[in-house]
Amino acid sequence: MPMASSRSSAPESLTAAVAGALAASLQRPGRLAIALSGGRDSVALLAAVAALPEARARDPLAIHVHHGLSREADLWQASCAALCASLGLPLEVRRVAIDPADSEGIEAAARRVRYAALGAAATDAGAVAVLLAHHLDDQAETLLLQLARGAGPHGLAGMPKARIDARGLVWLRPFLGLPRSAIDAWVRERGLAFVDDDSNALPRHRRNALRVSVVPAFARIFPGHPHTLARAATLQAEAAKLIDELAAQDLTPLDDGGRVDVAGLAQLPRHRARNALRFYLRRDGLRPPSSSRLDAIVAQLVGARADARVEFVHDGARFGVYRGRLQRRAPAQPPYERVWSGERVLVLPHGRLAFIDAVGAGLSAAAAAGAPVVVRSRGGGERLTLDPARPRRALKAWLREAGLPPWERTSLPLVFCGDALAAVPGLGVDIAFRAGADAPGYRLDWTPAA
Repeated sequence: MPMASSRSSAPESLTAAVAGALAASLQRPGRLAIALSGGRDSVALLAAVAALPEARARDPLAIHVHHGLSREADLWQASCAALCASLGLPLEVRRVAIDPADSEGIEAAARRVRYAALGAAATDAGAVAVLLAHHLDDQAETLLLQLARGAGPHGLAGMPKARIDARGLVWLRPFLGLPRSAIDAWVRERGLAFVDDDSNALPRHRRNALRVSVVPAFARIFPGHPHTLARAATLQAEAAKLIDELAAQDLTPLDDGGRVDVAGLAQLPRHRARNALRFYLRRDGLRPPSSSRLDAIVAQLVGARADARVEFVHDGARFGVYRGRLQRRAPAQPPYERVWSGERVLVLPHGRLAFIDAVGAGLSAAAAAGAPVVVRSRGGGERLTLDPARPRRALKAWLREAGLPPWERTSLPLVFCGDALAAVPGLGVDIAFRAGADAPGYRLDWTPAA
């Protein structure tokens, strides 16, 4: 564990970088979480946060992910605990397991698991932002790695300075504009102790091999490194933004609540159809497909007959075409049953069912009070009467008439009063259980899990 001994007047660039990142990308109040591995860069980030009054006022905490891949993992945790104790900051440790045989490769799997653990720990702690210690040299390495993989503008854009995830959690990289040398100097001048990750010397990891074998030669030939590569990543980020704006422009007239008109998609030039579909998948939180996979999906969609049943799986999500529109399929759910006890929101395995007070509409409050109300999955054979001028019909007939895709029909929760089917959210309430004029009732609002 290297320890610097000099303690001269240290530059303030790191604290200024943290202050600038908070001012630019985090206007709302709230707690900060700092990803702390115990290495030089994350140690510098935590120390900079601790030294900055406006950051300290946000009740920061450090999060250490113990992945167990190294024999030194317990020592890293101990080093993090000692640092946090010296700075007077709390430390949250999350232990995770990574499968060395993961099909993504151990580097990608470790990164995915680490980010998931950081996000979960930050959310549990009530943090509004997670700060990461990536710097300018990391950004340059990322661009080179993505270039070697044949990535497009989104990959070559590297890491963003700030992004907001689906939970509303902000991920910030305050050091992304600073070279590794500035962090080295800052750590040395403050005498900060840190650990060296022994895996950084293993050439079997591509980033390590790049850092050891390629980057030094590249820097000798191009003295502007890493700034020029980081600038290229910024330009690629601008190009990626323009590409996304074009995709949104093409997709908007075809998109009806996540249901994309396949015939309209087929009318686009093939390269713009590819771009629109890539954007659609990424907007749904999925990783972009490879070029060959994207070509195959587009060909499958635009080449199918109007009545063909088209389905595909990407990044663990299932998609299908129903009545000419592409949409994401809800995953199949095992049978379930929940008793409603009057709560405003009933949480189900695959979503939330809200009971909203209404007058003269919805499920009759008197009927709900007169018999046990149970919410359960479809079992088959259910019948109900939605229109007094029409006969009682099978539920599957009503759902088919409503135009719901097969996968949505099976996922809708059914509301029973006693043994009778009383209501189906989004479809209607049986006339026998419907609130009368001026009578209290409950409007049922079903929100599937994302």
